[in-house]
Amino acid sequence: MKGLLLRWLALTFAIVIASYLLDGIRVESFTYAIFTAAILGILNAFLRPILFIVTLPLTVLTFGLFTFVINAVMLMMASGVIGGFEVDGFWSAVFGSLLISIVSWLLNSFISERGRVDYIDLHHKGGNRWE
Repeated sequence: MKGLLLRWLALTFAIVIASYLLDGIRVESFTYAIFTAAILGILNAFLRPILFIVTLPLTVLTFGLFTFVINAVMLMMASGVIGGFEVDGFWSAVFGSLLISIVSWLLNSFISERGRVDYIDLHHKGGNRWE
């Protein structure tokens, strides 16, 4: 449960960062960002796999680039549900979903499977050996 909350918070911060960096994405408050992260999580859990399977031939044909379109559609759908979250157009949604994915992936890389914030401490043992 703790891991789910940390990942939800990471997605919330990714949405806030995207709204600060991109002109086409606006979030009225941090509360709306929390709700947007929840809606994106639900859409990505239930609807995204269906869309991915339905558009699989197109995704294969475009070497996976159509996945960006699916992510943009998910972001635009979330903006339609949440009143305090706005995405201006398709390209804002594409760049926003790309930025949210990168930031969320970076933040989630520090969260372990047990829901703790972990890091790997490597020590050089000589040559090409790290432990």
